[in-house]
Amino acid sequence: MNITTNQGTDSTVIVLEGRFDAHEAPHAASVFDSVLDEGQNNIDVSLADVQFIDSTALAQLVRVMKRCKEAGGQFSLLEPSDPVLVILELTALDKAFNIVDGQSAEQAA
Repeated sequence: MNITTNQGTDSTVIVLEGRFDAHEAPHAASVFDSVLDEGQNNIDVSLADVQFIDSTALAQLVRVMKRCKEAGGQFSLLEPSDPVLVILELTALDKAFNIVDGQSAEQAA
């Protein structure tokens, strides 16, 4: 999985590409923790190019969301791919996360 981090004016955008699974979760956790430890409490995670996500990866996203909220920040998932969106809906996590789809992102710009 490829991970890139882009610092914006209001938030840090972390772009994930590839499979986000138990094998990749520790690497992603270290990136998330690094951003949070630097005091960046507003995090947006782009999942547009993630083809697969498993329960370990979902747990990481929930953990980061909780840390952001505890620090007074915000956490959003940006444009989850169709396979990721299906998993979020099946697990009812689509109701827990703030999800910004492509249409919403274009309207906000």
